[in-house]
Amino acid sequence: MKQIICIVLMLTGSTLVAQNKNAKGSMEVDGVCMMCKSRIEKACLNTKGVKYAQWNVDTHQLSVIYDERKTNLEAIESRILAAGHDTKNAKATDEAYAKVHDCCKYREQVVHDAHDMHKE
Repeated sequence: MKQIICIVLMLTGSTLVAQNKNAKGSMEVDGVCMMCKSRIEKACLNTKGVKYAQWNVDTHQLSVIYDERKTNLEAIESRILAAGHDTKNAKATDEAYAKVHDCCKYREQVVHDAHDMHKE
């Protein structure tokens, strides 16, 4: 009888600490255009466990759905930084940033101004 109770308790405990198969998260990611959007979303989707990624050009908000058993927001953020995009929490390396297309140099005011002109 003790063995059955122990087994039931262990199974109940393991289901309570199970990780979420469809966790949702969001973060702020710098960028200026549709090429940035494509690069950011591709970096996310190339992260094992990410099922959905959408970055908004105007708000800079990235929304993701991912399997917590396979990845986490820190790993996703790391892939974004490696693609050359800064997040609210961290800055991409100069080497990664240098690889983004010239029209995507979001750290430069002249690029922001050029993109703002096209919106008008």
